[in-house]
Amino acid sequence: MSKLEQVYYDTAKVLKALSDSKRLRIVDMLSCGEMCACKILEAFHITQPTLSHDMRILVESKIVKVYRSGKNTYYSLNAEYLQSFHQTLHNIFTEKSNCICHQETNNDKE
Repeated sequence: MSKLEQVYYDTAKVLKALSDSKRLRIVDMLSCGEMCACKILEAFHITQPTLSHDMRILVESKIVKVYRSGKNTYYSLNAEYLQSFHQTLHNIFTEKSNCICHQETNNDKE
């Protein structure tokens, strides 16, 4: 996989994680700061395993960081990664001299 293809793959993974309204709401909640899983769970009418599934998706996509303290699990936004992700989106949506649209494709050769 080329570096550019990896960027597209990683970006799609984040966008897929954010495409669920519940997970998007969780990210919005975390924008106010770190939260215990128990507090996040209180905001939804879901089971703990369902929340764990959604949080795993957010953590695996690097949007959210997790740590445990005793019996509690805490989540926070991964600010460094989100800043990088924002820049990646900007690069994708902005024309540039080395933009993919300027590259010769197989269709151009036919």
